Amino acid sequence: MPPRDRAEPKSERGARPTLRGARYLLGMRVDVADYLEAIEQILAMAKTGGGMTCCANVHMVMEAWDDPGFRAIVNGAELVTSDGMPLVWSLRALGADATRVYGPTLMPLVCAEAARRGVPVGFYGGRPPVITELTQRLAHRFPGLPIAFAHSPPHSDAPPAVDERTVSAIEESGARVLFVALGCPKQERWMAAHREHLSCALVGVGAAFDFAAGAKSQAPAWLQRAGLEWLFRLASEPRRLWWRYARHNPRFAVRIALQIAREQRDRR
Repeated sequence: MPPRDRAEPKSERGARPTLRGARYLLGMRVDVADYLEAIEQILAMAKTGGGMTCCANVHMVMEAWDDPGFRAIVNGAELVTSDGMPLVWSLRALGADATRVYGPTLMPLVCAEAARRGVPVGFYGGRPPVITELTQRLAHRFPGLPIAFAHSPPHSDAPPAVDERTVSAIEESGARVLFVALGCPKQERWMAAHREHLSCALVGVGAAFDFAAGAKSQAPAWLQRAGLEWLFRLASEPRRLWWRYARHNPRFAVRIALQIAREQRDRR
């Protein structure tokens, strides 16, 4: 049985403070940060020896609700952004001045600043044609961007054991920011397993590789603002995504409504 919803678990409260603090949604930490703050924190991690960034949406919150071990992984990250609009709305209802920090938008913004500062970046995940197209497009879009590493690992459902050859290849490449696109919760587990072995900043970005490479279509901006991106993606990939949304979305809506009502009542 998962623990009762709570705003801030005592064991994790304040473990990774950010510029404007954090809130806990169903026990999972989400930081209050905008794009500029997120970019600066990621590049600071790149400079000081690494760290882990999670871009959180409803799927991640519910995976964390169902699995305390996964919740500990996310809550132990240096930065957890509000990737999905339902999280932004929930944070605002809890009194936070939240804005969306969406992984597929954050990645090119970090790349733009990395190109300006000469910070080498790397990419881990995606299918081979996707990562090839991705790196070509980013190199064209951001002249001077140092792309030090790009690798498409074979698909595996096994727990992410530390791969010493991959660690060595990433470290020897000189990449200071590594974007990881394996999908939630696999990419977060991979980052957690490898973070102590890598000196670069790890940023989990989900479907960002596919979007940036043109392999998949993104929802129109108005659907994203309305919090209906999930509906667009469901229509695009119904066989793969229907169970995720059918299982997670209704449970999140009910449980977060109860948390918000409880916290608003307690503040009176």
